Amino acid sequence: MSDDSGTTVQISHTQHDGQPATHHVPSEQQKSPHSVQEDAYPMSPRRHTTTPNPFSRRNTSVDLDDYFTGPRDISKHSKWPLFMQIHGSILPKMIVPLLIVAAWASLITAISKTVPNVQLGISSILLTITGFVVGLGLSFRSSTAYERYAEGRKYWGQLIFTCQGLGRVFWLHAVEREGSAKQDMLAKLTAMNLVVAFAVSLKHKLRFEPYTYYDDLVELVDHIDTFARSATKENAVRPKSGMFKAVGENLGLSFAASNPRKLMKKSQAPLGNLPLEILCYLTAYVDELALNGQLPVGMQQTAAYNSLQALNDVMVGSERVLNTPLPIAYAIAISQITWLYVFLLPFQLLIELDWITIPATVAASYIILGIFFIGHEIENPFGNDVNDLPLDLFCQQIVEDMETIAARPKPRVSEFVANPRNKVLYPHSESSYSVWEQRPEAAIRNTLRNRPHAGFDKTGSNGEKGDNNV
Repeated sequence: MSDDSGTTVQISHTQHDGQPATHHVPSEQQKSPHSVQEDAYPMSPRRHTTTPNPFSRRNTSVDLDDYFTGPRDISKHSKWPLFMQIHGSILPKMIVPLLIVAAWASLITAISKTVPNVQLGISSILLTITGFVVGLGLSFRSSTAYERYAEGRKYWGQLIFTCQGLGRVFWLHAVEREGSAKQDMLAKLTAMNLVVAFAVSLKHKLRFEPYTYYDDLVELVDHIDTFARSATKENAVRPKSGMFKAVGENLGLSFAASNPRKLMKKSQAPLGNLPLEILCYLTAYVDELALNGQLPVGMQQTAAYNSLQALNDVMVGSERVLNTPLPIAYAIAISQITWLYVFLLPFQLLIELDWITIPATVAASYIILGIFFIGHEIENPFGNDVNDLPLDLFCQQIVEDMETIAARPKPRVSEFVANPRNKVLYPHSESSYSVWEQRPEAAIRNTLRNRPHAGFDKTGSNGEKGDNNV
């Protein structure tokens, strides 16, 4: 490296004999005009954004808003006991319903206790009859919601698995041709970026975000021609959010929540299907690899095409989970039954509990409505609720996997097999590859035959020999 004055910088290293060695690095004026300067080509050009890496959450902090919006960052750890944790709890969205229930129970109790000749209490037998129906409905609601949640997680697990396999096919199996090795390497990196773009675009599609102006997507797809890119440049509709609307959404108020498909409905240009279009570009790249002979083994071509088909399966399956919620008749009936049961609680508890009816109703409502709201929240596992799937974290994992695969060239077998640190018979032998290579083949096979006996313990726990008649 050189400083601004153009002087020569001396870097001191230590030789094997312990004597320091000084290497003279030429300054900018001393370098050849034909040499490529690394400083002129920064490794990671950054846009003018607040977060240099859109996939990283290291620079974020837990704000008050993080307790209401999500998905929850599972990489962060809380030392609070589980029953005292607020972040991830359904409690924030139950504040308003519990206040309504408390006001209702207070009204019923106050009327019964203060107004003469008015007794609103009824027999608690209705509590038993309706409780069974409510429990059955909530169980059905919770089981179907978690089934959708688990299915969505399986699809994204399959997506990560497929992206890893496709990245290995591109980087390891695809041959770099002589004379165009650099161009082939850059083409591989482009294809691996498109794999990341597929995952990121699928995340936005499942969240009803159809454009390409998002920080984690714009640089990945700006070089390909897609309907979403054209619609973004022509007239992209950006969501508007006010303070009262944000507070209402955080508290789970239905009248404050807007239509999630609003951006798609307001679009004045066709939006297309961005993940599918990216998949078409990946298919074209695999076709070119096959036609150019860069995938010489047939199974490599099969693996590439099967991975593309698996990406398509993940996309269709995720959309099926998103667009096939619980039938609206079931959802309405379960909601009505649950709320009716909650509003009838004060009447049935009043005779036995008097003024204790108010806190008892609130406590029972917290249990019942908590299960109900959890089922409603996880029914769509791809959204931005606290308990939804952390799709941003999954996309970040895919980015890191692609970077890990491309960090080194394809390893040569001789480099790690004949390595002097390769202990081929560890833990039974500390000898390295070079030691065993000098021994005859018969000695190696004899050692392999005796190796199972070396680890076989013939003594029992008390140090005596076991019974041979067993």
